[in-house]
Amino acid sequence: MSPEIRPYDRECDADGLYELKRAFERGLGENTGGDEKAAAYEGKLTDAYRERWLDWVDRCVAEDPRCVTVAVEETDDSGSEVVGYVFVLPERTAMIWDAAVLNEIYVAPDYRGTGVADDLIDAALALAADQDLPLDRLVLDVDPANERAKGFYDRHGFERWGEMVARPLDDA
Repeated sequence: MSPEIRPYDRECDADGLYELKRAFERGLGENTGGDEKAAAYEGKLTDAYRERWLDWVDRCVAEDPRCVTVAVEETDDSGSEVVGYVFVLPERTAMIWDAAVLNEIYVAPDYRGTGVADDLIDAALALAADQDLPLDRLVLDVDPANERAKGFYDRHGFERWGEMVARPLDDA
């Protein structure tokens, strides 16, 4: 049976969603910038960050329930497990990039290559198509070294459109 793709529900999905968020963040830290970046990403994953992030998810979902879509698999014990998610920012943020913003997409390793990511990106594209945008685009940032992700986005019609840079604020 393939996972169900549906809007996020905090009552039953919060723990599973956050476990995947942690895996997403750890993957960014470990795979895209060496020990210093890995330590920075790991260091932010506190209980306070969890609550703050889940509250932010709730605010986004309150604006549009489709902002966070989850892939949920039934478990042997009549429960369920969140095995993937996609997070598209609410329409009110469209002016930041003049487009819809795919904030995050993550699929648990055991479900990669099964079509779950395809279903999640389809949900993201459908939501973005319904937003009133200055430019009819869905944008995201992807690490240039992440060949798997680049291949996935290429397969779904994404094109290179600029490059993101960042600067620490500790000496601002």
